[in-house]
Amino acid sequence: MWLMTPLREWLKPPKNLLLILFLLTLVSVTALAWSGWKLLQQDRAGQAQQRLEMLDAEADRMVVTLRGTLAETGDRLSAWLASPSQAGIPRDGVLLIARDNALNAYPEGRLLYYPNPSPDPEAPQETFAQGETLEFQEGQLLKAAAWYRILTESREASIRAGALLREARALRKAGREAEARAAYTRLAGVGGARVAGVPADLAARHELDDPALGAELLSGRWHLTRGQFEFYFGGPVPEDRRLLAEAAAVVWNPPSGPGQTTVWIGHTPFLAMWRTLGSTRAVLIEPPQLPAAERVFCAAVDSEGRLVAGRRDRSGRAAIRTAAETKLPWTLYVTATEPPPLSAMPPNQRYLLFGMGVMALFLVAGTYFTARAIRREIEVSRMQSDFVSAVSHEFRSPLTSIRQLSEILALGRAPGEERRQLYYDTLVRETARLQRLVEALLNFGRMEAGARPYHFEETDAGALLERVAAEFDHQAAESGRRIELTPPGYPCPVEADSEALAVALRNLIDNALKYSPHEPAIWVEWKMENGQVAIRVRDQGAGITADERRAIFRKFVRGSAAAAGNVRGSGVGLAMVLHIVDAHHGEIHVKSEPGSGSTFTILLPAMEKACPASS
Repeated sequence: MWLMTPLREWLKPPKNLLLILFLLTLVSVTALAWSGWKLLQQDRAGQAQQRLEMLDAEADRMVVTLRGTLAETGDRLSAWLASPSQAGIPRDGVLLIARDNALNAYPEGRLLYYPNPSPDPEAPQETFAQGETLEFQEGQLLKAAAWYRILTESREASIRAGALLREARALRKAGREAEARAAYTRLAGVGGARVAGVPADLAARHELDDPALGAELLSGRWHLTRGQFEFYFGGPVPEDRRLLAEAAAVVWNPPSGPGQTTVWIGHTPFLAMWRTLGSTRAVLIEPPQLPAAERVFCAAVDSEGRLVAGRRDRSGRAAIRTAAETKLPWTLYVTATEPPPLSAMPPNQRYLLFGMGVMALFLVAGTYFTARAIRREIEVSRMQSDFVSAVSHEFRSPLTSIRQLSEILALGRAPGEERRQLYYDTLVRETARLQRLVEALLNFGRMEAGARPYHFEETDAGALLERVAAEFDHQAAESGRRIELTPPGYPCPVEADSEALAVALRNLIDNALKYSPHEPAIWVEWKMENGQVAIRVRDQGAGITADERRAIFRKFVRGSAAAAGNVRGSGVGLAMVLHIVDAHHGEIHVKSEPGSGSTFTILLPAMEKACPASS
C-alpha cells in the first residue's frame, strides 16, 4: 500500500501526467528512429556488399575486354607489317612503318613532322659548282643564272629542282624579281625532289609567300623534321598534333620483337605498341583508352602512380587489378559512381523511411491530441468546479437572506409594520433573484442540449430594452448609479423570441453594472445600421484583455476582472447570450481594452418594414 501512494501522487494530473506522456512519446519515437536507422544501415551494408561484388565483376570484365582489345591491336599490327593500310587505325592514333631509313606514317598527313629526314634524293653539290663559282666568287649573277638555266632542262628531277632554286636565287639577287618568281613557280611544280634538305615545292612556295602554305603544312603533306616544320610554319603548333609527333619521335625505332609501353609527353600519355619483321617495324601510337562502363569509374594507372586513362575516384572502395596480375601495361582501379541522392534512393529504402516517418508522425500526433484532450478535460473540470463554487455562492446569498428574514417574521420579532413590509419586499426580491438564477441555469442546460424552444414574433427592440432596463432601476439606484438609454426616435422591429432576447439583454446590462461598480452610469443604445438592428451596452469598467475577449463566450469562463473585483457570477451568462443571438441569426461583438471599459454589440436582422438605416 505504501508503494501505491507515491505512484498515485506521481500520476496525479495535470503536469506530471503530461510529462510522463511526453517522455513516453519521446522514448517511443527515439526507439523507432533508432530501429529505422539500424534497418537502413543494414540495408545499405547489403547494398555496399552488392556494389563491391559488382565492382569485382566489372573489373574482371574490364580486364578481359582490355586484353582482347590489345591482342586484336597486336594482330592488326602484324598484318600491317606485311601490307600497311589506312583501315583500322584509331582516329586519334598514328601507324608508323619503318624500313631501313624510310619512315611512313598512316593515315597520311597525321604526323606534322617526322623524327628522321626524308629519304627523297637530292642532287650532288658538285653538279652546281661552276654556277656557284660565278655567283658567289665572281659575283656575275646573270651569267650564273644563265648557267643554272641550262641545268633546269635536265631529265633528273633532283638536278632540275636544284638548278631552278639557284637560278631564282641569283635572279632575285640581281633584281630580276619577275624572272625570279617565274623560276620559283616552275620549281613549285617539281615533285619528288628535295633541295636544301626540304621538298622542292615547299621551298618554292615559301619563297613565293603562298598564303595557303600554313594549311598545307598542317595537312602533313611533306616529310619534314621538327626544326624544318617550325621554320616554315612560323606559328604555334596545334597541341594535340605536336604531342603525337613528339611521341612518334620517342618510339619510332623500338627494340626488336613485340612490345608495348606508355610514353609520357609532358603530362599527356600515349600507348605505343610495336611488332617487328626482319628490318621492318610497325609502331602504333594512340591515346590510351578504356572500355566504356555505365555504372562504374575505371582508371588506368602506370607504375609511378600517374593516371593514364579514365577517372579515379578515391572517395569509395575500389576493385584493383595490378599490372603483374593482369599482364596489362597498367594497374586498373574500378570504383562505383556517386551514391544516389535521397530522391533516387532504392524503393525499399524509400518505403522504409516513409513507413518510419508515418509511424513517428502518428505517435507525435496521437500524443499531441491526447495531451490536448487531457488539458481540455482538466480545464473543463476546473471550470466546472469554479462554476459549482460560484453558483453555490450565488445561491447561498439569497437563501441566507430568505432564511433570516423568514425566521424574524415567523418569531414576530419585526419591530413594526413598516419594518415588516421592508422584510416582505426583501423576501420578494431575493426570491425573484433566486428564481432568475434557477431559470438561467435551466435555460442554459436546455440550450446546451438543443431543447430550448424559441417562439419568434414581431418585437420592438426598443420597447424590450426599456422594459429590461427598468428591471435594474432599483438595483442601480441603491448603488447611486443610473442606466442611460439612447433611443433612435423610430421603432426597430425584429423577429425574435422576446423572452429569450430579454434574457440576453438582461445578462449584458447586469454584467455592465457588476464590472463597473465605481462608475456613475452605463449606456444602452439601439438603432438601425445597414439593414440590421444594432444594440450596444457600454460601460467604463475594468475592461477585458485581448486573450480573454476570445474566450469569454465559452461556458464556465470568467475573466480576470471577476477574480480581481470579487464579482459574483456563474460563468454561463455570455455563453447563453451567444446561444440566443445565434438562434436569432445575429452576431455579437465586443470591443474592449483593459481600464477603458467594454462595449458589447448585438446585431439582429431587421424586419423589412423597419426604418431605413441611420447613422
